[in-house]
This record gives sequence, structure tokens and C-alpha cells, in this order.
Amino acid sequence: MQRCDLGGREQGPIWHRKPSPAARQGVIVNIIRSAIGYHSKTIRFLNVAFDSCGDSLLAGDHQGNIYVFDLNGNRFSLVQRTMQACTALAFNLRRKTEFLVALADYSIKCFDTETKELVSWMRGHDSSVSSISVHGSGRYAITTSPDTAQLWDLDTFQRKRKLNVRQSVDIQKVFFLPLSNTILSCFKDNSVFAWEFDTLHCKYQLPTPVEGSALLYKVFAVTRDGRIFVAGGKSNHLHLWCLESKQLLRIIQMPTKVRAVRHLEFLPDSFDGGSNQVLGVLSQDNIMRFINIETCKLLFDIGSHEEGISTATISPSGRYIASVMENGSLNLYSVQALTQEVNKPPPPLFKVVEDWSKWKLGANKHTMRVTSGRSERPWKSRGSKIQTRLLKPQVNGSLENKENELPGGLNKKRLQALLKGFGEYPAKYRMFVWRSLLQLPENHLAFSSLIDKGTHSAFVHIQNEYPIKSRKLLRVLQRTLSALAHWSAIFGETPYIPLLAFPFVKLFQNNQLICFEVVATVVVNFCQRWFEYFPNPPVNVLSMVENILAHHDKELLQHLIKYNVTSQVYAWPLLETLFSEVLTREEWLKVFDNVFSNHPSYFLMIVVAYAVCSRAPLLHCIQTEDFEYFFHHRNNLDINVVIKEAYRLMESTPVDIHPQRMLDDFIPLTKGQYPVFNKYPKFIVDYQTQERERIRQDEIAYLRERQLAHELEAKAQEWKTEDEAWYRKQELLQEAEEQRRKMLLEEEEKLAEQRQRLAAMKRELKAKELQLLESARQRFLKYQQDQRQMEIKRLDEEIARKASIREQETAATAQDVEIRQMELESQRQLFEQVAEENLAKAEQKCVDTDWRMQALNKLRCDDQDREEHYKEIAKLLHDNRVKEAELLRALREAEEKKWEEVTRKKAQLEAEQKAAAAADEHRKQFLEDEMNDALQLAEKLQKEDGYFERLHDLKAGRTERGLEFQQVPKSRNVCLNDVSVSQSSSHDRRREELACKEQELMAEVRQLRQKLTSRARARHFPTRFPATKWTP
Repeated sequence: MQRCDLGGREQGPIWHRKPSPAARQGVIVNIIRSAIGYHSKTIRFLNVAFDSCGDSLLAGDHQGNIYVFDLNGNRFSLVQRTMQACTALAFNLRRKTEFLVALADYSIKCFDTETKELVSWMRGHDSSVSSISVHGSGRYAITTSPDTAQLWDLDTFQRKRKLNVRQSVDIQKVFFLPLSNTILSCFKDNSVFAWEFDTLHCKYQLPTPVEGSALLYKVFAVTRDGRIFVAGGKSNHLHLWCLESKQLLRIIQMPTKVRAVRHLEFLPDSFDGGSNQVLGVLSQDNIMRFINIETCKLLFDIGSHEEGISTATISPSGRYIASVMENGSLNLYSVQALTQEVNKPPPPLFKVVEDWSKWKLGANKHTMRVTSGRSERPWKSRGSKIQTRLLKPQVNGSLENKENELPGGLNKKRLQALLKGFGEYPAKYRMFVWRSLLQLPENHLAFSSLIDKGTHSAFVHIQNEYPIKSRKLLRVLQRTLSALAHWSAIFGETPYIPLLAFPFVKLFQNNQLICFEVVATVVVNFCQRWFEYFPNPPVNVLSMVENILAHHDKELLQHLIKYNVTSQVYAWPLLETLFSEVLTREEWLKVFDNVFSNHPSYFLMIVVAYAVCSRAPLLHCIQTEDFEYFFHHRNNLDINVVIKEAYRLMESTPVDIHPQRMLDDFIPLTKGQYPVFNKYPKFIVDYQTQERERIRQDEIAYLRERQLAHELEAKAQEWKTEDEAWYRKQELLQEAEEQRRKMLLEEEEKLAEQRQRLAAMKRELKAKELQLLESARQRFLKYQQDQRQMEIKRLDEEIARKASIREQETAATAQDVEIRQMELESQRQLFEQVAEENLAKAEQKCVDTDWRMQALNKLRCDDQDREEHYKEIAKLLHDNRVKEAELLRALREAEEKKWEEVTRKKAQLEAEQKAAAAADEHRKQFLEDEMNDALQLAEKLQKEDGYFERLHDLKAGRTERGLEFQQVPKSRNVCLNDVSVSQSSSHDRRREELACKEQELMAEVRQLRQKLTSRARARHFPTRFPATKWTP
């Protein structure tokens, strides 16, 4: 058992020499990691996982170091330091270089083994993650902790779903079923549910186990086809469930030593179609037992009480078992070595019944028990010793039988008889028969020592000469040829040795030891005397072939000689390639079934038989190229006829030319160490070796010089390239500079055009702005004009309204005056009637006359006041004209004083209105005073006469209507009132004239204002908006 200490290394080989599959207890290598500086301290491995192919292994220790072990490439490497212990690993993702690791901080991280970088960091668990299950496609993963299970998408690394449970029931494990879209969840209360992956709907639940079973499920395993489900726990019982029928198939009871099961895992097999039959059971005693679930038989076990197993995992291919031991180390087991006893080939089915009647005395010498099992060892009778001592002929017969006896209980004579009967060995047992016929010693140590010497210098670049598509096949061929060259120097110089060994390499590529020993046996026995004339073809052997052909077919030989076709053309290509170029696989296997079963000379007979059986097409060939093509390519030839012809030649060839006379009998390889092979001209091989070494040294020197020259040339080329690049860069810079200058000129031209367009746009915008301002000013002036017109209209309406009111008042006053005049007329008539009767009335008339005189005087005074008022109005109009002239001059001088003058006008207009209102009020007051005087006079007359009681009604009516004037009607009669009547009528006329003059004056004022406004506009516009001129 080899041991690999990782120590502080980050990479290196796993083993220094490939271990034997039949190692101690199947252990290939034991891997440990000792702390640097502390040789007694070992860092424990915690978890291990295989990739989907089973050729790489991922392991993590309690310090957070993650290692990848490439079992095919014999390399390990440190891919990550997580700085905390890992609790679970998964290495079978869709992207082969990525893996998942669950850490002690309850998080899951994804790393890449090639870049050694963090791909993603997934969080969501509140407790330690115990397992990671990856879907068969590698795109999804389920992480399980005691309180929850979470489904992750490994493309986006986002959580898709979360399985929550009740606090009283924890989760044991949640995992994907292989080759299906079903998720199986197992809880601590022994409940098992199956969920549909796409919809996450519950498909079914397994029923409760049988009554009386106290097994609490702790660990679980499922076959690769997903049909059988096994559960175990703290008991030596295992429950086997059929997931298709949802029923308990059987209960398996483990040995009494097993009290609890810690881990379950099926052992894959490539030929069981996924219905795995072998189950690995790791129990509390740290021993993992492998049982057959159908036969319930214990097949083998790994681990022991001294070296117990903590946990284990099996590769998907079923080739390896990786186990973490109790001491913290990592053991790698070979399943082939562990199952060697189980998978031994069955005993031969064919038994030959021999007639021992000729040897009666030795009849009881050997006895074979015919059973369907393995053949038992022969046993001797009591009398065998006596019979052997008395009969000497029996001794020769016994020696002959002993020579025919082969390893594995086979007999050469019987195999030859079987071969003659069927023409070939059964394909199932061919390799076993060959190993027995060739009596291979299986020298593992000797072969390992040859392999450890590495690749021979002659075959380092074999892939250039033989470009084989399969890398594995090329590697096996290179190792086999290197081992042959290390065994004997002649094989490193022989050019045709790869052609000779290739058929066996392809046949035994999975077992390199057997491949090497088969090739070595063939070279030693069936290639005798081939190397005596090295480096030339074996002339002696080719002469034997030519002699046999001359004896059996002289015509064919003469035809070949006629066209200068020697044995090196028709025999040597078949010998050096072992017929692999001219035969198919099945034909080649059939030929070598017969070659290995006969004397080495039979191989030469096959060559002659091939030429004899092909005489018809060969006799038609007349060119050397046709002969060469014929013996290098497959032909339409029945191989069974060739084999029979070879047997005929073997029997009918004379003894003097028979190859059996010159070739030795078959001699197997020696056990322990391989025999010395020196049947070749050593001085030639040594000379060629020396020449090869000299050529190699010269080649190395030449390569070194060429490398130096290449480096100098590369440097010169690099300098030249740099210079060219520099010049090119300068040219590019100059071109770029010129281009930039052109671009600048173009940009400047574009900028100038843009500036011109911008200036034009600015002019257009300015014009539009001026137009808008003009339109706004026009609208504003029109608005002012409309406002003024509306104001003037309101004033006109006000004046008209007041004039109408005045006219109404005047009309009402006139009516009142007429009524008063009628009353006065009636009074006058009454006065006239009583004038004669009472003289006192005359006095009253005198008084009345005085009153009227006073009234006239008052009217005259009122007229004078009115005239003065009119003069004041005229003066105000004159002042208004002067002010309007001043306003016109102010508008010409400055635009800012416009609104002040307008305000002044408005103030003046209000003053005029107030003056007019005051005049109206004065007139009203004058009329009221006049009316009051008239009323007082009437009252006095009433008091004097007592006849005029209607004057009170007149007074009340006048007071209600608010009349201002009293008009005395005209009378043609000559009386005292004539003067007052005429005066009142003249007053009315003058008032009407004043009203007309007032209206004319207001009309002139309006006309004057309109003229002033038009003049101000005409003179103000040129000052506000100066004339502009557009230039192109």
C-alpha cells in the first residue's frame, strides 16, 4: 500500500509508481496531510466526492482546504482555501470544472477548479448543511439542513423553492432520484414523500413501516434506475422499498455485530442496467460491508476496528471507493481488487473424456470430479506410487500430461481439440484461454519497475509517427513500448515494434501488465531469430518461408521470382505487422487462437498458407507495386481456408525444411523477473544506441542552437516588427494628423456655415420678435384705444344719462310750473274777484309785486352766477386746451410721462365732472330755494285770505316729487304776475341755450382729444421703434 503525504504542497503526484490492483485489502493509496512543522499532527479530511465520470476526486479537510485528485493523470492540486470546515461537497455539476461546498457558516459556495475563483455565494440556511444533491442534468441542486431544504438553480445561482417543516419534525435528507424528475424527502418521523420536480406537487407518500419495527430511518440509498429505495437507522435491519409499487419488499437483517447503520450506498455496475444489486453498509463498528440485496450474502468488506471508516463514497463508474478514515486520512480502494474473488471466471464448460484403458496401471492416477462449479485438484490413489514406480512408460505419459496441463485447470490437448472442432475459442473466455496458453507470470513488481523508468527516449514523440485518435490507447502503447525498450535495448531500435505490439495493446488496453507480458511472450517465442541480422529483416526466417513455399507451390514462387518479388515483399509485411493490416479483428483473433495453441513454427506456416491461398490473384500481378499493395491491404480471402492450409503445411512439410527443426519450443516467461533477451547483434544495437545518443545530443545541440537562432531571429523580427510598427504608427499618426487637420478645416467651414445659419436664424428670430413686439404693441395700443373709447363711451353715456335725467327733471319741473301756473291763474282769478271786495288785497298785491321784484332780482343774480359759471367753464376748457398742448409736448419729449399725463387728464376730467355736478347741484339748490320762497309766499297769502287750502296739497306733492323749479304760465290778461311769468320763460330759454352750448363744448372736447391722441401716436412711433435694415 502506497502512502501520499500532501504536507504543504499545492500540487504533485498521488503515487510514484502505479500500485497493483491486487494490493493489500484493495487499497490503492493512503492519503494524509500532516501539518507543517508538526509531524505528529495530522489534518483530518472531512468529506469526499467524485465527479460525474468517476476519474476525479474532491476532498476537503477541517481547515477548509479543498483538493482535487486526478486519478487518471496521477496528479493532485489544491484548488481552494475556504478557511473554515466544509460540511458537504458536490462535484457532479453541469460545468465539469465547478463544484459546490457547504461551509460551517451555513453558506454554500461554488468554485472553479481551473481558475480557482469563486463563482457564486449562496445563503439561506440557518443551520449546518448536511447534504447536497445534484440533478442528473447538473443544472439544479438541493441543499438539506435539519430545519429546511432549498432548491437552487445552478445557472443563475438563485433559490427557486424552499421546503419548510414543522418545528417538531426535522428533515433527514432531501435528494433527487436518479434518471427522473422526482425529489424524495425523508423526515425524522419515518415519513417519506415524493415530489414532482417541475410542479413541486406531492406525487405519493410511502406507507408507514410494518408494526413492531422500531427502526427509525437515518440513512438512505437509491439504485441508479430509481426503483429500489433502502433505509436504515439505529438497528441491524434494512428496509427495501419498491418505489414503483410503493410497497416494502423485504427487511434485511445484518449480522449481529451491526447495531446501527451510519451510511448506505449502492455499488454501480456497468452491466446491471442500473438495477444495482450490491449495497455498501457502513455500521457503527466503522466497517463497511458489501452485500447482495437479492441473495443477502456478504461479498466483501473494507475497514477494520484498528483502521475504521468514518464516511465513504463510491465513484459513479464503480471503479473506486474513497473513504475518510477515523484517523483523518483518506483511503482509495480498487473495486476490481476487492471483487476479484467474486468475479473469478467460471470453470471450463468443455471436458474431454480420455481413454485411459491403455494405461491400466495408472487409471487411478488422476481423478476429475465433474461439477458445475470450479474444477477440483486431482487426487492420488494409494496405489499410484507403486504403479508409477513399476511402469516406466507411465512416467513418460505422466510427463507429457504434465506438459499439457495449463494454469487455471486447462489442458492444452483438449484446447487444441476444441479449437479444431470449432475453429476458434469462445469470445467470452478467449482472454482467459490466451493467458493460460501463454502461461503469463504476472510479474507486478518487475513490470512496475519497468514502468517507473518512464517513457523511453525512442518513443517520446511516437504520436507524430502514429497519430492515434484515442489518447488512452496512445498512452498505453507508449508505456508498453517503453517497458519493452527498458527490458531490452533492441526494442528501442526496432522500427516495426509498434506495428507488432499495437494489436495486443488495443486488445489489452485495460490491463497493461497482461498487454506487456503477451507482447514479450510473442517476441520471445513467435519472433525467434528475427533479430540476428538486425537492422536488416530476418533473412534466415524469410528463407524458411521461401523454402516451404518452394516445396509446396513452385509455380507461385517462380512467378514471384520472375517479377523480382522477394520474401521481403510477400512475407515480411505479414510478419512484422502480425497480419493486422490484412485481417479484420475477428479474423485476427481466430488466427492467433491457432497460433498460440501450436508450435511457434505454425506462425510461419500461416504466412505461407496466406500466399498459397492467394495464388490466383498473385499470378495475375506483374508489377511490384501490385504485390506490395496486396500484402499491405485486406483481401477477399476466407481465413478458415488459410488456417486449414496452415495445418496441412504443418503436417506435410518435410523435416529437413520444417521450421520446427530450427525453432525452439514454446518457453513461457519466468516468474518474479523477466528473462534476459539478448538474441541480437549487441554491437550493432550498441552502436545504433550510441549513434542515436550522439544524434540525440547533436540534435539537442542543434535544437539549442536553432532555438537560440530562433530567439535571435524572433528578437530581430520583433525589433523589425517594432520598428515597422513604430514607422507605421508614425505614418498613421501623420495620416491621423492630416486627417485631423482636414477634419478641423471641415469643422471650421461647417462652424462658419453654422454661424451664418445661426446669424440668419437670429435675424429671423429678431424679425419675428420685432413682429411679435409690434403685434403686441398694436394689440396693447388697440387695447388702450378700446379702453379709452369704452371710457369715453361710458362718459358719453353718463353725460347722456345725466342730460336725460336733467331733461326729465326739467320736464317734471315744467309740468310742476305749469300746474303752479294754473294754480296761480286760479288764484289770480280769485284775486281779481276779491280785489274789488277788499281793498286790503291791493296792499297784498303790492307786497306780491315786491316779492316778484325780489324774485326777479334773484333770477338776475342767478343768471349772473350762471354766466360766471359758464365763464369758469370756458376758462377750464381753455386751461384744458393749454394742458393738452403741454401733454402733446410732453409726449414728444418723453414716452415715460405719457401715463402721468393720461392720469392728469383723468383727474381733470373728474374735476370737470365734479364742477359740472357742483353746477347742477347749485342749480338744483337755486330752484329749491326759489320754490321754497314761492311756497312761503303762498302760505302767507293763504294766511291772509284763508281761501287757498289746496296750497298744502300742492306743497306736499311738490315735496314728494322734489321739483326744483316753479313756472308761472303766461296769460294774456294784464295783471301783477305778468312780469314774473315773462322772466321765468326767459330763464328757461337761457337754460336751454346753456345746455346746448354745454353739449357742443363736450363734443369739441372729444374731437380735440381724438386729434391729440392721433398726433401723439404719429409722433411717438418713430421714437419707440427705430428703422432697421437687413443685410445679406
